[in-house]
Amino acid sequence: MVLDEPKETDNVYQVNGFTLVVDKQLMATTQAITVDYVNYAMGSGFKLTSTVPVGGASSCGSSSCSC
Repeated sequence: MVLDEPKETDNVYQVNGFTLVVDKQLMATTQAITVDYVNYAMGSGFKLTSTVPVGGASSCGSSSCSC
């Protein structure tokens, strides 16, 4: 997850006052993406999960990552 400006290859979503920019090809691969803000004992951050897990993004080996 990064700050970025929309490109022609992106889908743009307005959700609860936030603008989310998702690459169209990534969205076709992952299908639905859920973005949550979570608090852990070691800190807090955004947690992204998808309908179809995409490997390599998580250090813990799950289908989600925290940014």
